[in-house]
Amino acid sequence: MILKKGKDRFWEIDFLRGFAIILMIFFHIIYDLNFFSITNFRIYSGIILYIARLSASIFVVLAGISLSISYSKSKNWLKTNDIILKFIKRGLKILFLGVIISVITWFYIPRGFVVFGILHFIGTSIILSLIFIRYRVINIIFGLFFIIVGFYLKSLTFDFNILIPLGFIPNNFWTIDYFPLFPWFGIFLIGISIGNIIYPDFKRKYEIKDLSKKLLVKSFCFLGRNSLLIYFLHQPIIIGIITILLT
Repeated sequence: MILKKGKDRFWEIDFLRGFAIILMIFFHIIYDLNFFSITNFRIYSGIILYIARLSASIFVVLAGISLSISYSKSKNWLKTNDIILKFIKRGLKILFLGVIISVITWFYIPRGFVVFGILHFIGTSIILSLIFIRYRVINIIFGLFFIIVGFYLKSLTFDFNILIPLGFIPNNFWTIDYFPLFPWFGIFLIGISIGNIIYPDFKRKYEIKDLSKKLLVKSFCFLGRNSLLIYFLHQPIIIGIITILLT
């Protein structure tokens, strides 16, 4: 989602993102089967919940890593102001895609439409990351702070909704996709820190065996390179298949 295709990509990042996509699709199949009352799996506890959280965490960490790589590359040929503008445009673009998701879900699921989902979060985080993009250890410290505060806020509810993006959850609030800045921006910051440590100056610091030609790895990498498109298309396809089977 952050890097260009081709030689500018690191295969292991695409592979892990592809793996996360598989987990995401699996969870959404289970979720949709429950939604249409075909099954009654427990999706908010146990192994299925862990699969969903693992998928989301991989996505967010990789988004931070990819952003740090993009920054490392950009600073070699762009001025600081141009980098800032580039990241703001990128963040707003993804944020706008999140708004589209909100509008679509509002029509179909008005009670639980997406308020501040994964795309809203990533778009916002890209813009906010301009403050932190250069740092390593300090990002881990701030990251842990966001995570700890986020887990604390999760146990509380509030009488206002203006701070929903931060993680201040109103009473009786429910949405099908919610990624508040507390704690998720903390995970994003840790991803930036990992990227700055492992991929400094747009180079992999540690040598690993190139498995990108292996069929399974190559397939996962393909999914990873097209993660945004798959994110948009997979739910309509799943719902369409279920609808056809039910008719």
